[in-house]
Amino acid sequence: MQQPAPSPPPTYVGLDLAWGPKGATGVAVLDADARLLHVSTQRTDDEIDAVLSAYVEGPCLVAIDAPLIVKNPTGSRPAEKALSKDFRRFEAATHPSNTGKPEFADGGRAWHLAKRLGLDVNPRSGRARRAIEVYPHPAIVVLFGLGRTLKYKHKQGRDLELLRSELLELMRHVESVVTVEETWAALRRQVEQATRKSELRVVEDQVDAVVCAYVGLFADRWPDRTTTYGDPDPGWDQGYIVTPALPDESKAISRAVQAYADGHAELTEAADQALALVTAVLDEAGINYLTVTGRAKSVASFAEKAARMVDGKPLYADPLRDITDQIGIRVITYVQSDVDAVADLLADQVVVKDDRDMGQETASEGRFGYASRHLMVALDETRASQPAYALLRGRVAQVQVRTVLQHAWAEFEHDIRYKGTMPAEHASDFDRRFTLAAGLLELADREFSTIRERLREASTPPPAPAADDAADPRLDPRELAAFLAGQYADAGWSRTDHYAWISGLLLELGITSLDELAEALRPTAAMGLPERMEYRYPPGAVRRLDDALLAVFGERYVGLHGNAHRAPLLRQRLERLRPLP
Repeated sequence: MQQPAPSPPPTYVGLDLAWGPKGATGVAVLDADARLLHVSTQRTDDEIDAVLSAYVEGPCLVAIDAPLIVKNPTGSRPAEKALSKDFRRFEAATHPSNTGKPEFADGGRAWHLAKRLGLDVNPRSGRARRAIEVYPHPAIVVLFGLGRTLKYKHKQGRDLELLRSELLELMRHVESVVTVEETWAALRRQVEQATRKSELRVVEDQVDAVVCAYVGLFADRWPDRTTTYGDPDPGWDQGYIVTPALPDESKAISRAVQAYADGHAELTEAADQALALVTAVLDEAGINYLTVTGRAKSVASFAEKAARMVDGKPLYADPLRDITDQIGIRVITYVQSDVDAVADLLADQVVVKDDRDMGQETASEGRFGYASRHLMVALDETRASQPAYALLRGRVAQVQVRTVLQHAWAEFEHDIRYKGTMPAEHASDFDRRFTLAAGLLELADREFSTIRERLREASTPPPAPAADDAADPRLDPRELAAFLAGQYADAGWSRTDHYAWISGLLLELGITSLDELAEALRPTAAMGLPERMEYRYPPGAVRRLDDALLAVFGERYVGLHGNAHRAPLLRQRLERLRPLP
């Protein structure tokens, strides 16, 4: 018995179909070995039919970049929503299509063209002659392992050179999977020699059509590596989009996010301990700062960061280990010298595993922009054994230190640039304006530093808060601040609330006048306290007074009611001062 002749291999057609009836449409045809048989631009359905007649008589798969089944009256189709959810991070979300738009009021051009060619539009029918809807942007991301879509489509703000380079990059990628011919080579020359964007648009449609044809081949050859977005029941009647599937890194990311969520309550407590630690270290040293805040990264923020991709690969191979800002502490200072003082202090008091000066890195590139000191810190050996920091054992925290002006710039820029509120067409202008603002703020930071140094030289501290009660026997914090500015001219300013705090300790010692304080401090002139304390950071005036009182009054000072919370620390410092002269 004679065996039936085998079916001829299918051809794969790609249509970058214009939604309007006479818009430019790219047409491409591949054979079963991914050899390019035809590529051109057509306009009317009659022209498209005439070109394809020789290729779609037998087995074929026509992959159309245009909505094929549209029945929803408003909004987006379910397939568009689902695909956008997966590909938005690659900037490959879809445009909404619905019957409320004139192009789809009667079903749409793709639907009518498929019916005209006699093609089955069910993506899983198994018939020899079919049409499917595809979308080049997500396909390009997956096929070529990209971290974002290529910007070869004309939009406001994209110049000729950007469009040219991105389109040439896409053509190089296509050439890695499709065997091209002379017509393609002519298209490449046209791109290389183009002097107007319109010349690129003619090529762009045809390149997209070749991508569509290859997606059809891919879906037919490797269905297990293909995703069909949309609801198959009943019969895909709400539409669908076929595209190569994203690598299944989502499971590993989901596991990491779930583990992070499970431990988030404990992490939040650890963040509170880190905040208390950094605040205590700064206050103990008398460093002047504006605010210290801290937080555990939210589960949603962790999930977003864990899902970030670069060149089509996860940015964080092991999110639980590699995302290092799960605990974040932010110290806002007044001037740049305070930033350096905080960094030096932390290096002395805890274990600094990494220290990056983002401002220096920006400046080394000859730019103005983001400026902040980022330190990765862990517990030192002594604190690791203390119950107050038990949840910080084995963890690291990121400490960001910046001036108030650097902080204002960073927060505003982040809000505009990274939360999706910057229109693409204004990106270049906004970049210029952000750079200008960064330069002005850097100049302002320098001026504030100069103002502080001049005031310090003039022994004029910032105003400290006055005592609440006019009859309060404590030294007035303003007067105390002025006195200490003269007593310790080389010291930095302290936080304004610290002057009031230490005036309370002076009251416990029975010191209620500046004359009494000057007399009490007289013996310290010959003690060489700065050398004996081995300051590795510029201590504030209140810290200098604190050490002087400790040197003069010893255990009596340690035992004051106002020092009960820090008695162990004071005794450690007292050891450095013994034996007293």
